[in-house]
Amino acid sequence: MFTNAQRQVERTGRSGTPRDKYLQDLVTQFQNSTDEESKEKIVANLANFAYDPFNYAFMRQLNVLELFLDCITEPNERLIEFGVGGICNSCVDPANASVIVQCGGIPLVIQCLSSPVRNTVTYALGALYYLCNPSTKKQILKPDVVRIIREYAAAGAVNTSFSNMANAFLEKHNDS
Repeated sequence: MFTNAQRQVERTGRSGTPRDKYLQDLVTQFQNSTDEESKEKIVANLANFAYDPFNYAFMRQLNVLELFLDCITEPNERLIEFGVGGICNSCVDPANASVIVQCGGIPLVIQCLSSPVRNTVTYALGALYYLCNPSTKKQILKPDVVRIIREYAAAGAVNTSFSNMANAFLEKHNDS
């Protein structure tokens, strides 16, 4: 459920942690953690917060979008999955999409299309759907990328979610 300032105050109560402080604590825990499983849980938690527009400004202030992009460059498939999931969840917002693009996120999201992890591919397709606009089309609609997306679109019998996401992308963004 989406949050607003009043609802957040009601949920937090007098002695609760304000959202920005809570998110800052998660980022700090991630940065200080050496345990891969702990990092995975923290990034998954942050990705869940990326659903809610109430958190978008906090996430930009705390460089959480950059943290998600950093996770995509890791060898750990779970960090990649949760990182691109956070990107997918947050890039609906134009300000977040702009940060992701400015930080070189498009090539990172595109490389997730070849992941062996189904969720990673689904999140990558969703993120590209929202990141593609007139200023990013040349970067996203390269022949190799469109070919991969067409293959996912044709895979309806094998994976319906890939097919549906890919077809939605092609219907919205591919002129040919």
